[in-house]
Amino acid sequence: ALSVCDFYVQAMAAPTKKFQFKLVLLGDSAVGKSSLVLRFVKGQFFEFQESTIGAAFLTQTVVIDDYTVKFEIWDTAGQERYHSLAPMYYRGAAAAIVVFDITNRQSFTRATSWVKELQRQGSSNVIIALAGNKADLEEKRQVTPETAKEYAEETGIFFMETSAKTPLNVREIFLAIARKLPKEVAPAPRQGIVIEAAVEDPEKTGCCRGS
Repeated sequence: ALSVCDFYVQAMAAPTKKFQFKLVLLGDSAVGKSSLVLRFVKGQFFEFQESTIGAAFLTQTVVIDDYTVKFEIWDTAGQERYHSLAPMYYRGAAAAIVVFDITNRQSFTRATSWVKELQRQGSSNVIIALAGNKADLEEKRQVTPETAKEYAEETGIFFMETSAKTPLNVREIFLAIARKLPKEVAPAPRQGIVIEAAVEDPEKTGCCRGS
């Protein structure tokens, strides 16, 4: 049984503030957006991942210091035929991860177009992360870290190289976003949803703890 002192320590350590944010992933087809999300949410990686049709929705919660951040993650399809649907998913998003494949120079060029579109048409204070994915394929690299980092600094976003396979920086990029998001006022949950009382399917969600 817990002593009064142990109970007090645990109560003091529990997160006291809860925030909920919409996050969208954008980028070319086959750059690994779905693999990044699957690794972050479920800790899984599959060598062959089917292409997303339209968009997929998942949630994940992270705990940082004294607050909890619940991400509502929209993983969008990268095929050009779905481009016209993208604004429907990034509209109102508090954060976005624009993904490119470090072994594909064209996917980096396309990523810069996504960043421009987000900064022009997305929320004015959207947090944008640029993810250079498939960092485990160093021998096939076409985009250097310096090139991506310089672009990120010029455009006011931040950059990390990731690998859904290894899983280099997957959790870290989401935690970095969580730390950058505004915490002054907790966003109101959608009508009819009480975050504290929500019971989620453990197959669809997970929980990571950050320091």
